[in-house]
Amino acid sequence: MVGAARYKKIADDLRRRLQSGEWQPGETIPRMADLAAHYGAARGSVAAAVHELETEGLLVSTPRRGTTVRQGTMRLRRPRGNLVKRNLATDNPGYSFPSASGQEVWKHHVPPVAGPEPLTDSRIAKLLGVPVGAEVMRRFRVTGPESEPPFQINISWIHPRGVADAAEVATQAPGPGDWLYRLEKAGHWPISWMEIHRARMPTKDEAGLLKIPDTLPVLEIVRIGTSGRDGQPIEVTEYIVASDRVETVHVLHRDESAQDPWPDDTETDR
Repeated sequence: MVGAARYKKIADDLRRRLQSGEWQPGETIPRMADLAAHYGAARGSVAAAVHELETEGLLVSTPRRGTTVRQGTMRLRRPRGNLVKRNLATDNPGYSFPSASGQEVWKHHVPPVAGPEPLTDSRIAKLLGVPVGAEVMRRFRVTGPESEPPFQINISWIHPRGVADAAEVATQAPGPGDWLYRLEKAGHWPISWMEIHRARMPTKDEAGLLKIPDTLPVLEIVRIGTSGRDGQPIEVTEYIVASDRVETVHVLHRDESAQDPWPDDTETDR
């Protein structure tokens, strides 16, 4: 019980120091050994205190980077509806998907990567319509608005026939969604999309890239793009978004069974 009381006191003092602004969002706090020396406590007690503040969303530990102050517990949220927009912020005729507007270009928080790789994820392979292990084009990005922490991880897999038709999908165009425009220009117009959403816990790597605690759930969105030429999947994109950054908005539609049960009555009779 003494050990529990000790780490609680350390957690309380660290919380006070964070709330007073001693360390700013994105700043790294002292190392465990330095905190242990400051508080005259065992490293285990300090680690337990830091873990408690991670659970509260105040701190985030990143491999090889240390423990940093999170960008606030109430971060800017973005609504995510179902409207795909032409991006007008650049001269490239690309697309902006929810949650981005058509008037902004999101920055890359890590260098984007694109290249051929074997697709080993059986779920994605089935959605893309290729055998497990097939070589496809993989595009990896971590993006978000210029002034905000990383918003989402984007991983796209492009069907081999799309790469054959538009080899430039491996390049990083200046405008968002430009590679989809290239596929359409190569004969797959119009691409149509469907999304599958689910909540889950992040992996350690995902939490590090998004700068969130690994105790914070993420929203996983898998988008399937279907070619307008042959009606078959041409690309699959997985988005991973911290759950405190996005709100999904859906318009509900009535099934035939939920239509007006009084078709012959006037409004005033009800």
